[in-house]
Amino acid sequence: MAVRHFFLILLVVTTWAFNNVAVKWGLGEVPPLFLTMMRFVVVAIILVPFTRVTRAQLRYLLPLAFTFGFMHFSLLFLGLKFTDAGTGAIVVQLGTPFAMILAMIFLGDKLSLVQMLGIAISLSGVVVLAGSPTIPSWWVLCLLLCSAVGWAVSNLIVKKSPAIKPLTMTGWLSFLAIPVVGLSSFVMESGQLASLAHASWRGWFAILYSAICSSIVAYSLWYGLLRTYNVNLIMPYSLLTPVLSVIMGVLVLGDSMNVFKVAGSLLVIVGTAIAVINLRNLRMHARLPKLKRLR
Repeated sequence: MAVRHFFLILLVVTTWAFNNVAVKWGLGEVPPLFLTMMRFVVVAIILVPFTRVTRAQLRYLLPLAFTFGFMHFSLLFLGLKFTDAGTGAIVVQLGTPFAMILAMIFLGDKLSLVQMLGIAISLSGVVVLAGSPTIPSWWVLCLLLCSAVGWAVSNLIVKKSPAIKPLTMTGWLSFLAIPVVGLSSFVMESGQLASLAHASWRGWFAILYSAICSSIVAYSLWYGLLRTYNVNLIMPYSLLTPVLSVIMGVLVLGDSMNVFKVAGSLLVIVGTAIAVINLRNLRMHARLPKLKRLR
């Protein structure tokens, strides 16, 4: 891998990790569902005017607007309201093993014994995390787990959908998610416009950072790297995101650390790594540069 591409990967995962810190800042001033809706509004304003979708693509974008827009993002922001940035990022990381399980059930994908072991280890991490004081109640954990399920279900829908350009999908998902998230905010929250009017730079930074840096810029760089390198070489780096989120939460937000959080985080990350990292493919890609030099 070219050195500049390695640093681009680090930039992307760092951007995603800091998004949890930015969201925590925003949640201190703006209600979570309304914050989610404003994020989608900004993304839609920037991307929708320059992208087009077909009727066939729209059939898949509509359910994605619910599973990814509402289930994943709205429930994640709600969960982050009541827990710290690192804990939220760790639990939502379970979206990856959840997606593997759903693909096995509904798409007929096969899982090896090593992958099943990794999934079991990552799920055991949630049991440990449940004892952490950073998760004040069982329903907060359920919110984050449902957010992870929303991400997993969205992956299945994307697998079955026709080809859609990444930024087109991001823009139209955001646009289509605005009504359902906006209605949820209207029913469950109050004082949204007043909170936005009185928000400091932190509230506005959360909206703009989450929309522009985390969604548009980071995903554009990520998909560009996926076009250059094999997915098996790139995807393991995404496991750095929750690790960096925990570190940033401690350094920037003053989040606490305890034995439950440390042990649970390690189990989730190590288990997910075992489940998704194909060592055989990684060794193959590591040999490719040597083979090219020999030629």
